[in-house]
Amino acid sequence: MTILQRAATIAAMTFSLAGLLGHSTPGKATELDRTAITTPVSVSYNTLAPANVPQIVPAVTPVFEPAVTPAPIAPAEAESEDFDSLAEAVAAQDSAAANESLQCLAGAVYFESKGEPLAGQLAVAEVIINRAKSGRFPADVCDVVTQRGQFSFVRGGHIPTITAGKAYRTAIAVAKVALASAWNSPAPKALFFNTPNRSPGGRLTKIAAIGNHIFYR
Repeated sequence: MTILQRAATIAAMTFSLAGLLGHSTPGKATELDRTAITTPVSVSYNTLAPANVPQIVPAVTPVFEPAVTPAPIAPAEAESEDFDSLAEAVAAQDSAAANESLQCLAGAVYFESKGEPLAGQLAVAEVIINRAKSGRFPADVCDVVTQRGQFSFVRGGHIPTITAGKAYRTAIAVAKVALASAWNSPAPKALFFNTPNRSPGGRLTKIAAIGNHIFYR
């Protein structure tokens, strides 16, 4: 082969190779659109959820405060009724003997001091009440009245039947005044009484003389 022929052959081969390179298919790696690859975005739970994603709101359990019960209001104390006289205090009472103690006290007032001034009747009632409080006599009003050897009107440990009338109604009213301490006794703290013609036994202190009775302690 001549030099000219060899040069022509090399030129032809070069031209063919260039043609092949110009019409070759690119590799798959070159087809990737790298602009579609985005950097992952970290999502914080403190940020707002995207509009197209439903936001889950945690349920909140309501807290109910306990009801406050108002402190009970203390009832107002009953005002004590003031009287201008013992007679007014007695007149303000009704004549119903509501309980046994009242009946026993009214019976003693009736048998021991009916016909006496109201002050004397009240003093008799107060003697019986003072005895019940003293600790030296029975603590019950009826037991004081029916105690053996103390009041002559008692028969066999019982108070005789009383016929209802003005004197007994007054005795009931006086007994109520005494039990309610609605009027001060004219013979305070007296534990005994007697008629002037009878000398009391023991060393007693005279407190007052009212009507036909003298009161001692």
